[in-house]
Amino acid sequence: MTTTSEERSGPLAGIRVLDLTSVVSGPMCTQALGDLGADVIKLESPTGDQTRYSGAPFKEPLFSAMHTQMNRNKRSLVVDLKSEAGRDLILETIPRIDVLVENFRPDVMDRLGLGYETLSQRHPGLIFASINGFGSDGPYASLPAYDQLMQGLVGVMPAQGGAGPPKPVHGPIADKTSAITAVGAINAALFARERDPDRRGQRVEVSMLDAYAAFALPDPMTPRAFPPDFVETGMSDAFFSAWETADGHVVGLVIQDHQFAALCRVLDRMELVTDPRFQEMGTRLGNYVDLVATLKPEIKKWASADFVARAREEGATFGPVNDVEAFLEDPQVRHRETVRILEDDRFGATRYIAPPWGFSRTPASIDRHAPRLGEHSEEVLRELGLTQAAIDALRVGKTIR
Repeated sequence: MTTTSEERSGPLAGIRVLDLTSVVSGPMCTQALGDLGADVIKLESPTGDQTRYSGAPFKEPLFSAMHTQMNRNKRSLVVDLKSEAGRDLILETIPRIDVLVENFRPDVMDRLGLGYETLSQRHPGLIFASINGFGSDGPYASLPAYDQLMQGLVGVMPAQGGAGPPKPVHGPIADKTSAITAVGAINAALFARERDPDRRGQRVEVSMLDAYAAFALPDPMTPRAFPPDFVETGMSDAFFSAWETADGHVVGLVIQDHQFAALCRVLDRMELVTDPRFQEMGTRLGNYVDLVATLKPEIKKWASADFVARAREEGATFGPVNDVEAFLEDPQVRHRETVRILEDDRFGATRYIAPPWGFSRTPASIDRHAPRLGEHSEEVLRELGLTQAAIDALRVGKTIR
């Protein structure tokens, strides 16, 4: 399955990325760049990315399942950046890099002697992307940042908890939101460089706080859009809730007129179609809380599978509430190959979520499994212009692995 960087097919083929990130926000970003065709060099410390130690099951020491889901389409280069020789290696090779991505705290790269001002002097075309918790300034800038802290700060946990205590999303959604935000920002910076006659790069910063707020808050901000007025209607709870059935739950919305009429046919409640509260979309949305209260007892009479099948026949927008195993077996998921099983020569079958983009001419692809620690150090350094003697000296000095 492995291809050379020259053989990549995606729209970012020919772009070289130096990935200094760890855990989720950075690795998920750079994995997406790799899926899009970039040559991603994952630069790790001698002890490796933290995800190598977490996210069981393990295929071997330092190779976890979590590592496979965040680090495909990358090559691993181990460099001790705390050593003078490691710092010099980056300074020497940075002109051959298009994009550098890091997710340290704001002051770390400067303390290593590898901050944007230093690197951009050597390579003005460099895109230097920083993903951090709170941004590079402000009262929280130096604080450690974790996903659940962001979820708590942004303000949606109380609503997610419903009538119970505040509840975080299960999974690092703020990290993942930051990753996807950074992918868009990096691609925009690359596009700006292409349009610039001098092909200048720039520093790009994505803070988890800003990224998750931009993702999570547009709809909660709706009743707060015109300060100082604030109107809480209960619409959010009505919209974002599952519908109980006789044997579980389904999800769905009733927005368009034809969707509402279809649901009324399913439930044999056609008198609701001419009810003044629900007859037109505008008034129906204005009375959505009442509509949900009216329909919930009717939907509860049905078994989930029967209701979803009948709703789809009539054109009502309802679907099942899957767990992950049910998602993996869903016929649309199987047809689209949203989840793919690819053979790893080292470990056998490995399951991946497919790249989510479709390009007619430059398709995204999975061409490399996640790397072992330091698996490609020598290969990458040769491509970056180092001689074998220089590589051997770095290995003897324990600057690389």
